[in-house]
Amino acid sequence: MKSGGQALKKIEFEPVWFDSLGAKSACTLVKTPDLTVLIDPGAAEMQPSFPAPKKLKQKWLREARAAIRKAAEKADVIVITHYHYDHFTDFDEKLYRGKLVLAKDPNSYVNGSQRKRAEKFYGNLVETFGKESLEELLEPPKPGEYPDPLKELPLAMSRDYGDYSKRKKQLLTLGRKWFEKRVAEWNKSRRIPELEFDDCQVRFADSKTFRFGDTIIKFSKPQFHGIEYARVGWVISVEVIHGNERFLHTSDLEGPVIEDQAEWIIKENPGVLIVDGPSTYLIPYMLNLINLRRAIENMKSIVKRVEAELVIYDHHLPREPRYRERVREVYETAKQEGKNVLTAAEYFGKEPAVLRSRK
Repeated sequence: MKSGGQALKKIEFEPVWFDSLGAKSACTLVKTPDLTVLIDPGAAEMQPSFPAPKKLKQKWLREARAAIRKAAEKADVIVITHYHYDHFTDFDEKLYRGKLVLAKDPNSYVNGSQRKRAEKFYGNLVETFGKESLEELLEPPKPGEYPDPLKELPLAMSRDYGDYSKRKKQLLTLGRKWFEKRVAEWNKSRRIPELEFDDCQVRFADSKTFRFGDTIIKFSKPQFHGIEYARVGWVISVEVIHGNERFLHTSDLEGPVIEDQAEWIIKENPGVLIVDGPSTYLIPYMLNLINLRRAIENMKSIVKRVEAELVIYDHHLPREPRYRERVREVYETAKQEGKNVLTAAEYFGKEPAVLRSRK
């Protein structure tokens, strides 16, 4: 494990597996003098458009899962930022046995598909470590007020979208209706409880802080997984803090595309930052050029304003060969600022898989 140069001395980290190594993942191992944390122990096969034979993609996926299992052996705490299979594993008993799991709350700020995955995941945990069923443990619905997260994004809402403004307004109106339907679901659904077994404990982490000796693990509030009202749901970002050192892992902010999320990263000012990039392989179907522009500008601002000399810029981004060209300005800014913006593969001195596979 490496400390990341002068920025961190007490906190060490290791990218376990990322997209640039050939399988979808953002798994990272972080070690402090007090404990070792494994963030997002999941991996998934690359999409059909990824320029590599299926057998090679399957091989990379096997290697990713093996690397994650090995890393889990060193961990005291497992972090799950959301319930997509490239961020958590369902179900490998060895990953979670003997661990404290700090996870995204599956009862609120979650979309339907992730809720179903969470039910299956926690059902497996209960059956394995509690010898009972999740159905027996589900709690009654707990109706509550869920603030519209759009109201907490003043920078994004004040942005001038020019000719796109009318369409943006329409999309936000549709998104708000979708959010209201999700709130209705959260209010009527039985609640998955936190779990306490001899061999596994689960705590929901949204907006919470946990202390282990002199180490703090700090979680963000639920953040959109991409653009405003992204239908894929919400994620929680995670910081590991020891003294005045900060390590930040964004999870899936996709750029970050939302200006307020970029400002939050800058305010936290990590010594090392692991940030996912925009999904350029989905242009123009799921990512339009306006939102790509937002992501580029946000990332340039982050590179300029955080103290981190090392930024791992991976996940989503290196899934297509032209990714460096698409976000060229980010790399140019990093060069001007004397910062290292690298994929995980480049951090290890390797060429990203999406470029190697073309050869």
